[in-house]
Amino acid sequence: MKKALLTIICFLLQHSIFSQVVLPSYPDSIFSTYYQQRDSHFQTLPQTTGDIIFLGNSITDGAEWTELFNDIHVKNRGISGDITAGVMHRLDEITNRKPVKVFLLIGVNDVARNIPSDSIVKNILIIADYVRQQSPSTKLYVQSILPVNNVYGKFNTHTDKGEQIKIINAKLKASTNSHAYTYIDLYSSFADENGKLKANLTNDGLHLKGKAYLIWKHILYPYIYDLERNPSLIPLPQQVSFTTNYFPLFDCKKIVTENSVLLNEAENLKQQLWEKGIIMDVNKPSGTDEPVIELEIGKVETPMLEEEAYRLSVTQNRILIRANTAHGIFNGIQTLLQLTRDGSLVTTCEITDWPAFSWRGYMVDVGRNFQSMQLLKQQIAVMSKYKLNIFHFHFTEDIAWRLQSKMYPQLTAPENMLRNKGMYYTVDELKELIAYCKERYITLVSEIDMPGHSAAFKRAMGVDMQSDSGIVILKNILKEFFTTFKDLPYFHVGGDEVHISNKNFMPEILRYVESFGKKTVAWSPGASLDNKTIRQLWMSDNGKRNISTLKFIDSRHLYINHMDPLEAVVTIFNRQIGDTTREDDNINGGTLCLWPDRKVENETDILKMNPVYPGILAFAERCWRGGGCKGWTATIGTPGSPEANEFTEFENRLLDHKKLYFTELPFPYVKQSQMVWRLYGPYENNGELSRQFEPEIEKLNESQLVSSQIVTGGTIILRHWWAPLIKGVLNHPKENTTWYAYTKIWSDEERLREFWIGFNNLSRSPATDSPDSGTWNNLQSEIWVNGNEIPAPDWKRPGQKGNSEIPLVDEGYEYREPTKILLHKGWNIVLIKSPIVSFKGKDWQNPVKWEFTFVPVCSY
Repeated sequence: MKKALLTIICFLLQHSIFSQVVLPSYPDSIFSTYYQQRDSHFQTLPQTTGDIIFLGNSITDGAEWTELFNDIHVKNRGISGDITAGVMHRLDEITNRKPVKVFLLIGVNDVARNIPSDSIVKNILIIADYVRQQSPSTKLYVQSILPVNNVYGKFNTHTDKGEQIKIINAKLKASTNSHAYTYIDLYSSFADENGKLKANLTNDGLHLKGKAYLIWKHILYPYIYDLERNPSLIPLPQQVSFTTNYFPLFDCKKIVTENSVLLNEAENLKQQLWEKGIIMDVNKPSGTDEPVIELEIGKVETPMLEEEAYRLSVTQNRILIRANTAHGIFNGIQTLLQLTRDGSLVTTCEITDWPAFSWRGYMVDVGRNFQSMQLLKQQIAVMSKYKLNIFHFHFTEDIAWRLQSKMYPQLTAPENMLRNKGMYYTVDELKELIAYCKERYITLVSEIDMPGHSAAFKRAMGVDMQSDSGIVILKNILKEFFTTFKDLPYFHVGGDEVHISNKNFMPEILRYVESFGKKTVAWSPGASLDNKTIRQLWMSDNGKRNISTLKFIDSRHLYINHMDPLEAVVTIFNRQIGDTTREDDNINGGTLCLWPDRKVENETDILKMNPVYPGILAFAERCWRGGGCKGWTATIGTPGSPEANEFTEFENRLLDHKKLYFTELPFPYVKQSQMVWRLYGPYENNGELSRQFEPEIEKLNESQLVSSQIVTGGTIILRHWWAPLIKGVLNHPKENTTWYAYTKIWSDEERLREFWIGFNNLSRSPATDSPDSGTWNNLQSEIWVNGNEIPAPDWKRPGQKGNSEIPLVDEGYEYREPTKILLHKGWNIVLIKSPIVSFKGKDWQNPVKWEFTFVPVCSY
């Protein structure tokens, strides 16, 4: 049998790799009965999709991969005793499944049979080429052969081949580009200083013990889930450096602290690790050398805001979080939890971190659309994980008043509400929400908007807020509120979008609120405010930003209900909070706002139709890190430019978090930085939207047409509808012009792929009209892929005139079914036509959005 096997291997070596790879055929009889048992078992298993397959010998066979990764798509195709020829013999069973990924580890048994190194390498390369040929979309990862160790005196024919293993690994690493696979170096992490398998990871010098598989998992984790090599941290710490060692989380049994003030934080960390399957106790330091996580109050010096600063040190036997306060410890814990992404090991690192702004807020409007306590807590929990610390709770509106008043129950009577009738928050529920925030170092800022946005008050009480009797009622409501909810340091009085008929109204209300020891916040521009009130900017401050005695919070162009999901992340990431790179005497920070004015069918639509979680993460990055670009821009930048590279680096971290932490939550964002477009124009259309020009009349030849510019992104905003405040990609956009956009998309094989396509991402605030039947938008925009026009969706409500009481259903690409397009093998040509006549919409509810979105939903 051995002679026949060697003959087959030699036959393979005599043939170089041709464009068409044909595997040899040989009888099952040359393989062991165990091999035949396993192979026949694999052949009968269901043909599933989306699989990640581990392929190899006993070292692969010995792992429970599905449990290790807690993922039913990760499957074992290891057979004890297998060799490269055995893998080739059963390779069709793998390729026929069209798996997403294959992780191959093979060769150590070939070495034990004295098969030459070149023979082993060439067999592995044939395997790689065959996988590529038969299943082009499958990503192949060739793992280095592990080191061996003869210390146990077992498997001597294997454990004396250490030098040969090094030679094979070097050749496999050198062949990655020419054979289209990714090489993964396992050897370095498993070898001791003498190049032998670490003795504590094996009990026979060849096979692995349980802890070794956890190390293996740690190494492969980013490859399994297409993550960055080091854990992606959001917000990125001010100072962070990773090294190549690791802390054995699987060996750690204790969280220790000497300070009783930190016991709550220790218990919370214990609970969150338990949810990852990591069991620990909370103790005092014992002085032993066992691995521990230690929490410590101690001096951490930073340039600013030391109250929230922390230092996080991960070594091979200790994780230490030191901070000046318990809040700083909490912040450090959030970073640590992101470092523990695989639940096995923590990469060694040193982090010193502090926020650039002290006010990092998120606001929800529950007056127009009620949100359940569960949904509110979900958002608050996400806030806390990303170190936001202000929850702005806007619960009164024209639509409804949604906080219980025992003094005036008519405020929350169903007949006085226009939507979600009878749905409001009880006193106990708000207390519960305040406590929930406090546990997470988040300050809840309640808002009673006055005297504007107060139609619900007027319906219930029968008087205008600005009237004398209205002011008396308001004072009673405020007194009831402050005596009931005593621990809230701030109170938001609204003050925007209203005609002030009583000039004394706001000064009197501010004095009254401040008499209860509250710091006041109000919208600006708006009513007349005293100098003690913090101004929350929603538009220009008309020069007041330069008055040194005033404090500001920035919410300008931070309304995510107005933003296209892809634009939102770009715009928020690029901006400077308050036009400054860090907190100063005027700017305390900013608040990201969610104003879903239009009625929603289900409360979860609020998160599906608005880029809430992508926006929160982008905002958390910017308001913690500081920095940003001057002005407001919705563009990623020229490909390869510093600003585009910086965005791409953040986007990679953002998508890591989507994969790891938002699998069960709405997260309307996909990778867009890879989309590079050539723009052709402007072509004067003289007001004729349907007029055709060179790029669509003739088959577009990239070499013959001269593009005006090259831009990056999944959503390209030619001219922002709030121009010139916000910059689109065109420096000098003109009315009555047509532009074309061209890009190419590669496909490894012919297949259907899903795309987000759109030309007018409707805001969730104004009552905008729906597109007409058969059109993408009402500007006659068109799209072709490989010369074939892509038809617009069959809209559920085509031509529907804007109505705030009619919920959106499919108007946005992010919440309707993606468009399916058949791609050819190789390059696919995408051409988009985007004409414009006037930049002025028919009314304020229907602004002209000159933009397009085209991006694959999945990157593979």
